[in-house]
Amino acid sequence: MPSTRSKVTQGQPKVHESSASGRRHFCGDCGTGLFYTNSTVLPGIIDIQSATYDNPDAVPPRAHIQVAECIRWMERAHELPTLDRYPPQK
Repeated sequence: MPSTRSKVTQGQPKVHESSASGRRHFCGDCGTGLFYTNSTVLPGIIDIQSATYDNPDAVPPRAHIQVAECIRWMERAHELPTLDRYPPQK
């Protein structure tokens, strides 16, 4: 999303300099990742963590990105069983 079209409406995110031009913004209270900026790779763009939207279902994903170095088993992760909650511990 263009940085001019976004606004934090509550609190002030903490920032971690994850690379020379990359910045990871997160909640200073709970640690939830909020968004990522990179002035070199994504000038003027904010990469918002979609689970932080007020209504994440309103903005469905359209693609997988940044998969150049993905872990090989991720290619088949969609085939794994799904669980609504943590499985019982034995």
